Amino acid sequence: MAKVDFHSQVKDKVHYACRLIRKVISLSSENEPFQKIVVLASQEVLQDLNEKLWTFSADDFLPHAFLDDDAFELCPIILVELSDENRIDQLSHQDVLIHLGQNPLERIEVFTHRFKRVVEVVSIENTDLLAGRERYKKYRELGIELQNFDQKGA
Repeated sequence: MAKVDFHSQVKDKVHYACRLIRKVISLSSENEPFQKIVVLASQEVLQDLNEKLWTFSADDFLPHAFLDDDAFELCPIILVELSDENRIDQLSHQDVLIHLGQNPLERIEVFTHRFKRVVEVVSIENTDLLAGRERYKKYRELGIELQNFDQKGA
C-alpha cells in the first residue's frame, strides 16, 4: 500500500509541483533508473505545468510527456488529465502519483495499491483546503497512514 503525503497550504501548486518533481527525480541514484512520476490534474493545470517544467530550472532537465504523446512511456514524468484517470492502468509507472486536483480520486483504493507513494498537493485557497480535508478523511477511512507537510504558503 502507498505512503500518502499531503503537502498543504501551498501558495502556487504548479510551481510547487515543479520543485517536488525535481526533488523526486534527484533522489534517483546512478544505479537505479529515474523515479517514475504520474501527475494528475486538470488540462489547464497540466498545460501550465508543461510550460513551467521546461523553464523552471536552467540546471535541471525534467523530461515529461502527456499521456497521449507518442513517446510517453520513455519519459519518467507523465502528465494525465483528471478525465483520463482510468487510463493510468495503461502505464507501467508505479512509483509516485502527484494529485493536483481538488476532487477526490475516484479510484483512490486502486492507486494506493498501485503506487509506492501518493502526494496530494493542497493550496491556500479556501475551496482547495476544504476539498483537501475531504480527501484526507477519505484516505483515513481506508485505514491509510497519512503524513501532512504544512508548507505555510511555500
